[in-house]
Amino acid sequence: MGRTSDARQKILDAARSLMEERGYVALGVAEICKAAGVPKGSFYYFFDSKETLALAVVDEHWTAQRRDWQRLLAGDAPPLRRLRRLFEETEAGQRAGRQECGTVAGCLFGNLSLELSNRTETVRERLQEIFDAQVDLVAAVVAEAQVLGDVTVTDAREAARAVVAQLEGQVMFAKLYNNTRRLSPLWDNCRALLGAAGSP
Repeated sequence: MGRTSDARQKILDAARSLMEERGYVALGVAEICKAAGVPKGSFYYFFDSKETLALAVVDEHWTAQRRDWQRLLAGDAPPLRRLRRLFEETEAGQRAGRQECGTVAGCLFGNLSLELSNRTETVRERLQEIFDAQVDLVAAVVAEAQVLGDVTVTDAREAARAVVAQLEGQVMFAKLYNNTRRLSPLWDNCRALLGAAGSP
């Protein structure tokens, strides 16, 4: 019972929704199972612990987000235009979530970093890997912009780290103030960080 092919996905979906709404620490396994509509035994069939579930939620979310980032940052458009597209889609996603739920969800990775970085080494290390991968994706675009002379930064990876930190910080502010207008300065701030002139 509860070991059907969709039970695991129901648990993942419920856990992600609850984590975005209330965080990780306050959640119990029974609450997750109730929200998923599966018996508690199903949880332990698929996951050894709540931490294992958190890792699975993080990995699933990153798989989808990485695909989106790769799509947005690839292509023939000028590199800064592609980077701006990433910011615009991030803002649009937060705005859509705000309209649907009444609150800004923020970034799942950022939320969990703040909540769990000093609690569970396994989750902390996985989040580090994800943020490093985000930096890699942005750094490749910044390096293209360097070749074209569109930016003045000399270290593409460190510049990309600053861009990702700027994106993450603005999303956190949007969540804190429950106001997606906090995301409006994203592109101007990014251009300043990169030493970019004009607006692609």
